[in-house]
Amino acid sequence: MKKFVAMLLAGALLIPGLASAEKTKVRWFVGLGTGTNEQQLAPQEAVVKKFNESQNDIELSIEIVANAQAFDVLATQIAAGNAPDLVGPVGLRGRDSFKGAWLDLQPLVDKTKYDLSDFQKEMVDFYRVEGEGLLGLPFGIYPSYMFVNKTAFEEAGLPLPPQEYGKPYVDKDGKEKEWNFDTVKELAIELTVDKNGNAASDASFDPENIAQYGFGIQWTDARGVGTFFGPGSFVAADGKTAQIPAEWVEAWKWVYDGMWTSHFYPTNAGGNSDYMGQGNWFQTGNIAMDLIHQWYAGCCMAEFKDEWDTAVVPSFNGKTTAKMHADSFMISKTTKNADATFAVLQYLLGEASDELLQTYGAMPARISKQDAYFEKFAADKFPGKTINWQVVKDSAKYADNPNHESWMPSFQEANNKYNEFFTKLGNEAGLDVAKEAETLKGDLQKIFDAAKK
Repeated sequence: MKKFVAMLLAGALLIPGLASAEKTKVRWFVGLGTGTNEQQLAPQEAVVKKFNESQNDIELSIEIVANAQAFDVLATQIAAGNAPDLVGPVGLRGRDSFKGAWLDLQPLVDKTKYDLSDFQKEMVDFYRVEGEGLLGLPFGIYPSYMFVNKTAFEEAGLPLPPQEYGKPYVDKDGKEKEWNFDTVKELAIELTVDKNGNAASDASFDPENIAQYGFGIQWTDARGVGTFFGPGSFVAADGKTAQIPAEWVEAWKWVYDGMWTSHFYPTNAGGNSDYMGQGNWFQTGNIAMDLIHQWYAGCCMAEFKDEWDTAVVPSFNGKTTAKMHADSFMISKTTKNADATFAVLQYLLGEASDELLQTYGAMPARISKQDAYFEKFAADKFPGKTINWQVVKDSAKYADNPNHESWMPSFQEANNKYNEFFTKLGNEAGLDVAKEAETLKGDLQKIFDAAKK
């Protein structure tokens, strides 16, 4: 770090304004995302101490605010003209709760010639927002992918799904099929079994007594489900017009059929039952395929009793979208110390990243660090298991942009409205999903219009 700052002060990195005798103060705000758990406090403080001891020109301080209060505290600071210089780690939902508050990092990347080659281009572009610029740099990522219950497939006599993007599914007769949501539905119906052992494809199948579901998309909402059929947003590019992406309507129809007609997808009643882990489906062993994010492997799979593995996300209309959860750091647009803050950001993404990623439990966005991460992750969580982690790395290339957690006007009210819509789909049979989607669009437009007043 001393060499870095020396180069910086000498002008080798073309960042002016850090050579004064008085240290430049940089405030780092933690609380919108992870970082507030008791066991995370000391490691973060140690990173700050190490940075400050490594050079004599920047004084980094950290403000850790409990997650429940962090939004209000940060909003108050911004309104008072006292915004911190650096905020994070935080996901896109937290970032976009403060739309317009963040600095475009591209000029600083260009000025310092910051090397982006260790990141997938798709992950760098993930942080680009039209009209606002590059609002973050890749740090900790949680790609989504298919969790597969190998035991369920073996009992059904079915080959496992593909583990390489672009490869077909090869059925038990050796026939190749495109790995898309149509193929998933076919498999899911065969893998859904009632308590008498009848598959959902059998005439004697009892949908009131399901012992195993074939497929689900766990712990997400209407936007997250829709995104697997294609990235989009409830708000148009003008920032004020409500819209329903056509791909999302198709996704909701597909899921609705799975719940109420084909019976391979848990309804709200089924999915929230004790049998299905009160929403924690895959861990129960009672579902064959489940789309979730990498954080689920860390939180919930170490005690999984059946055999499991990974598979790639299926496509829709020839396109694959693996929705992404990701944490990064943002620089406040109003900072008076952009150059110094960017130097801190480089430190957090570079020298301090191993410590911080371990503290936060995140998969590194840096390609060069991913093999070591999975080697340790597998040894710690799944000793003796053979799991294809390459699927997880590859899934990052298909991150949704725009992201499913991106900004909407009057976000919380809009969020409540689309959750109300999606809850209705999971509770009631016999609905016209397209009609319900049109009603949602109208409701969202009223919310967006009121937000402008």
